[in-house]
Amino acid sequence: MATAARALSTKESDIQMMLAAEVHLGTKNCDFQMSRYVFKRRNDGIYIINLGKTWEKLQMAARVIVAIENPQDIIVQSARPYGQRAVLKFAQYTGAHAIAGRHTPGTFTNQLQTTFSEPRLLILTDPRTDHQPIKEAALGNIPTIAFCDTDSPMRYVDIGIPANNKGKHSIGCLFWLLARMVLQMRNSIPQGHKWDVMADLFFYREPEESKEQQEGEAPAAQDFGDYGGAAVGGLASDQWGGQITDGQWVSDGAGPAIPAVPATGWAPEAVPVSGDGWDVAAPPSMPATDQIGSLE
Repeated sequence: MATAARALSTKESDIQMMLAAEVHLGTKNCDFQMSRYVFKRRNDGIYIINLGKTWEKLQMAARVIVAIENPQDIIVQSARPYGQRAVLKFAQYTGAHAIAGRHTPGTFTNQLQTTFSEPRLLILTDPRTDHQPIKEAALGNIPTIAFCDTDSPMRYVDIGIPANNKGKHSIGCLFWLLARMVLQMRNSIPQGHKWDVMADLFFYREPEESKEQQEGEAPAAQDFGDYGGAAVGGLASDQWGGQITDGQWVSDGAGPAIPAVPATGWAPEAVPVSGDGWDVAAPPSMPATDQIGSLE
């Protein structure tokens, strides 16, 4: 236990990262249940959060997460856009189930829904934005861990981690630290070694930034020039007939030419045509006189 405590102790680099991500900055309002985590108040009215207590609560939350045998029974959720990328990355590295976006009412209470689930632990980004899953978790006796700012309501929150939950860098840094602590307690990361995953992967990215990066990584289109008659071989359109002969189009592997079939016997016999265009027909044969008499 002493070795694990020394490996997970607060380090100067982690504190500097939390300060750079502005995890310690609260709001101008302070809830009465969050006053115990406030260090001081600035002249402009912004409350400063005690990062030592933030680190202790991160350790407590990591111990609770590790105590659950099946990681799929943990749901990490964020309706705030700044935390959606962070929860997806946290779920990827810890094995939890992520819900990024709007919460469907009845997910934890209505058994007729296709998305119904009964998690053993719920991790939220903001208690104010994620008020619906907090109420449903309270009805189902599901323990809840949430990142709470100085003005966040603490009702139905079992473990509140005091931190700035409104900045994209702050949310990403908190989830990165929590994921690293969980992996260290599971011995997935050697104690005292640096995690090879950068905290930048947990930060929210603007759609314009990702689009510009994809456009920059795409290969540039090759310019093949003009395919006009003057551009190919320097020949104009009126010079093609003189430069290319009929003999050049015959391939070397072509077989001998097939002789033409003689036209004899194919044409029909000529029919005499009269002057007015009508065909000349033979006159009918008249019967003999004796034959006419016999018929009478």
